Amino acid sequence: MDKYKLKFENNNSKYIQIYNHIKQLIVQGQIKEHEKLPPIRKLADYISVNNATIVKVYELLEKEGYVYKIIGSGTFVSSLNIKNKEQEVNAVNHQHMIHFESGNPSKDMFPLENFKSAINMALEKDGASIFEYDEGKGSEELRDELCTYLKKKKINTNKENIQIISGAQQGIDIVCKGLINYSDVVFVEEPTYNGALEVFKSRGAKVIPIPMLDDGIDIGILKLKLEKIKPKLIYVMPNFQNPTGISYTKYKKKKLIELSEKYDFYILEDDFISDFTFDSEDNLPLKSYDMKNRVIYIKSFSKILMPGLRIGIVDIPKELQKKILWAKYSSDISTPALIQKSMYYYMKYYNWEEYLKSIDKLYTKKYKQTKALLEESLGDKLKISKSQGGLNFFLELPRGYSSQAFYNFMIQKGVCITPGTYFFDNIMDDRFFRINIANEKIEDIEKGITIIKNNLEEFITSYKNGEPIRSNKIFY
Repeated sequence: MDKYKLKFENNNSKYIQIYNHIKQLIVQGQIKEHEKLPPIRKLADYISVNNATIVKVYELLEKEGYVYKIIGSGTFVSSLNIKNKEQEVNAVNHQHMIHFESGNPSKDMFPLENFKSAINMALEKDGASIFEYDEGKGSEELRDELCTYLKKKKINTNKENIQIISGAQQGIDIVCKGLINYSDVVFVEEPTYNGALEVFKSRGAKVIPIPMLDDGIDIGILKLKLEKIKPKLIYVMPNFQNPTGISYTKYKKKKLIELSEKYDFYILEDDFISDFTFDSEDNLPLKSYDMKNRVIYIKSFSKILMPGLRIGIVDIPKELQKKILWAKYSSDISTPALIQKSMYYYMKYYNWEEYLKSIDKLYTKKYKQTKALLEESLGDKLKISKSQGGLNFFLELPRGYSSQAFYNFMIQKGVCITPGTYFFDNIMDDRFFRINIANEKIEDIEKGITIIKNNLEEFITSYKNGEPIRSNKIFY
């Protein structure tokens, strides 16, 4: 393990430093072809970072072709000429790469000047006290302001139920630390968000996927599973789901809450962009229908404000608050007060509602234009999920083709997509991929879709006999 040790520098993010360090070990041959990388938790503990940081590093290494995953076995170094691979990737990066893999909002959307003023206001009004440890649940003023915000989403709660968190990923993590024990069962949508899958598995949970239909989770299969298995909770994204863009109907939202009461389980709702309607008939959060206190509601501001703020909330049923609050304490004690107070002053004094309207207009225009472009350019060649809105589109290659091969192929053409393997716990047929439109401008989205359209036939012809089977050296 000694070779994985590194000294962090303050001028760059930790995950990028770890990524570059491991990549260099691979390129220099210090980690051999088909050698297994350390398990996520073991490496995270060894270099003193969060599990989620290592998950992100391994995902980036896989996207760049340096490693591959074998479900149930781990992550291994790829069988390829690493130096040539690095030269190829660098050559493409000198061109204008279209990034359909990034979920980060475009930087030109960030309200920098107003938020800078909010930061200054926080410093002036709160002074040195803003750098003390904050009380566990978070700023009382911000929680009050967030209750007002949530009421407009028809979520009637109070500040005592709200916990300020450092982003949605931490929200998922502390809920699991508070509730999930080894061998507990967690139901998830299939496909679903990879970051949540990794958290559930790190707690030793048994993950059971329930397929998604065009109008939400398959209630029929869910009922059949519930007759045989009792989950501790089910993790869902009812509005503009990641990666499919599918939204639940009002019937399915209410039915899911009804089933949670009947079979005695909790629902973990991950809400990252329900603020906007898009094509949905009902964009209200599942929590707004929750009369039984069955929904643990996570709201992230990463996609509607600035992801680097790392701020969000969990609205927690009263009987679970103590467990989840202590899990938050054990993670980072509290979300930085400077961030919390700046968020409060921004929401209070810098026209939060007008800001949301401007983002709604921008995202809706981008979504509708992309949907039309995809249907026109690729609708007769690929199956496209029935998205009702959001920032993601999920597409399906013909049977027998691999999204990982398609990813590698499109990288060389200047377009980066996300292979579907990231969104399944145990995928048997890898032919799905995701396009995310958060980061790119509409003219670059159009350019990227045109590149996919113009090169799709070449891919289908070139890969009609499938990919070469990897060496079996790792098994002996």
